[in-house]
Amino acid sequence: MNMHSSGKIITFIFSLFLLLAGCTKEKNLTYGAADKVVYEDKSQKTKRKSDAEYISILYTNLHQVSISPTQLHKIQNVIYSLGDRNVANEMVLSNYFNTSTLKIPKDSEMRGDVAVFVEKCYKRFFLRYPSEGEKTFFINYINSNPNVSVEMVYTAFSVSDEYQYY
Repeated sequence: MNMHSSGKIITFIFSLFLLLAGCTKEKNLTYGAADKVVYEDKSQKTKRKSDAEYISILYTNLHQVSISPTQLHKIQNVIYSLGDRNVANEMVLSNYFNTSTLKIPKDSEMRGDVAVFVEKCYKRFFLRYPSEGEKTFFINYINSNPNVSVEMVYTAFSVSDEYQYY
């Protein structure tokens, strides 16, 4: 055997040793921790939305498309001309509900699964999930008042203090 052959044999044996020593079956470890989805709490909002932000976010929430710059400018002028921000916001909201492009659920859909409807409202308007108390209040309120419509609930969310902030 020459030196070159013995080097190959040693390299082969060393490679085989590394291959056998390095290959082990992966262990599946569990630690008894349950999977939990974590959401950021957005209920403590401190920065008030500007008129333009309120108008465009509300429009997007109700129509599921962005507002055009021309429409935004016109509506801002209406708000500035009224002076009272709350009255102006309610007028804007009322105007939005009178458009044909509004994309909101039907009352029958709301009543079909009130709990899901309430949760979707909180995610849509407040960008968070409701607490159990909030959810229970709305479910009970909607179920005990047959005249409550989707438009009324959306109005309540849209003019709420929390919706004015982000």
